[in-house]
Amino acid sequence: MKYFKLPDLGEGLPEAEIVEWHVREGDSIKTDQIMVSVETAKAIIEVPSPQDGVIAHLFGAEGDTIHTGEPLVEFADEDDSDSGTVVGELSRHQGSDSQREEFIIGAAPSSRQAASARVTPAVRALAQRLNVSLDTLRGSGSQGAVTAQDVEHAASLDRSLGAPEALRGVRKQMARTMAQSHAEVVPVSLCEDADIDHWPAGTDITMRLVQAIAAACKAVPELNVWFDGHQLARRVHQKIDLGVAVDTEQGLFVPVLRDIGNRSVEDLREGLNRLRADVKSRSIPPAEMQGATITLSNFGTLAGRYASPVVVPPQVAIVGAGVIRSEPVAIDDQVVVHKVMPLSLTFDHRAATGGEAARFMQALIMSLQA
Repeated sequence: MKYFKLPDLGEGLPEAEIVEWHVREGDSIKTDQIMVSVETAKAIIEVPSPQDGVIAHLFGAEGDTIHTGEPLVEFADEDDSDSGTVVGELSRHQGSDSQREEFIIGAAPSSRQAASARVTPAVRALAQRLNVSLDTLRGSGSQGAVTAQDVEHAASLDRSLGAPEALRGVRKQMARTMAQSHAEVVPVSLCEDADIDHWPAGTDITMRLVQAIAAACKAVPELNVWFDGHQLARRVHQKIDLGVAVDTEQGLFVPVLRDIGNRSVEDLREGLNRLRADVKSRSIPPAEMQGATITLSNFGTLAGRYASPVVVPPQVAIVGAGVIRSEPVAIDDQVVVHKVMPLSLTFDHRAATGGEAARFMQALIMSLQA
């Protein structure tokens, strides 16, 4: 028999959820024929067959989560003498380049397999009888083992509060990313307002923010960096690749708008529209979701004045823009009502100083008020 294991689908994502099988056990398929659609934390991806053959077994049902390196499909081998551990290949396209990667059986046990080893048959049977999902339990026993008391406590909570809903896909990855940021980053937030009363009606607010961030990064490049907290080293970027937070029903996506300092407004707007459309359709390639050097969260399109946006390593800064409002301001010793945009800048104080952050905010405001 030959097995095809779930390959790395991009960005080192550890798992995927089976959305739809396009083949059945017993089907004959051809190389590159789509076998299954899976949902990662970034996108829905179609996985093709690595070879011609007959499907002997499918591992997992629709809705199941499967980890990278775990068997996905078993092929019937025409040669019964072959007991093999052969793997398939996954073809991935990035731009105009096509790359084929080979994945070999024999990887280390997955986290699911390791967790399974910490549950005794008796406890597993108890969980099944009480209809408790072991995937949502954290064991209190030795070395994290799940005990009978853990299962009974979970069953009691299920009866009183209802069964917990495990996070999946984008929301699961978002939770992990936020936890990583909380554990690694030393965040400091700086808030200020920009007077934008002179902006003409119909101004593309997002594009003005994108241009202002580009100007601020050029004035203070110390915030357009990646920081390695383990090696205490930073990498200053020459290009400005802006992550733009996009809110969806599935969770938060942050596609990357590339090289914002060297593109026209029209090109940037077209690029952002395309990224948002790809996010909405869940067809955005994983490569378009990685490599940001700084991020923008324009939460003011919904609600909120100031915030402490979360810096995602290895980036060191994120800009937040709140709801534009009219308020009294003092101009030449007179009080007038102007439109102002509240701004928030959160930065990793391990990598940037307060002075650098303040100068960045100053450059950002100067660009918006120009």
